[in-house]
Amino acid sequence: MKPTSVPEFFRCLPQKFDAEAAEGLAAVYQFDLSGPQGGQYQMTIEDGICAVNEGTHPNPNVVFSMSGEDCLGVLSGRLDGASVFMSGRIRVAGDLGLALQLKSLFPTVH
Repeated sequence: MKPTSVPEFFRCLPQKFDAEAAEGLAAVYQFDLSGPQGGQYQMTIEDGICAVNEGTHPNPNVVFSMSGEDCLGVLSGRLDGASVFMSGRIRVAGDLGLALQLKSLFPTVH
């Protein structure tokens, strides 16, 4: 069953994490989401473990800013992340390489 809300989606992310793809990676991803499905979430990847918490991290490696609806659309596969980024609806701050690596860390997330 696909998550229908942003909090549901972030809760199930650690189960979809590919630890092998993250070998040697230590990173913090911050998601700043606006609108009705908005909120702030931090995802920490370290020692092959993915942890997701609500709130902000003091020093994230990458920050994604977008609407909650766009986030859910991209993560569920209804929207293409690259197209949404190119249209300016997703802003990325920090390490772009880590941002691009995100898809490989969660191969079963469409």
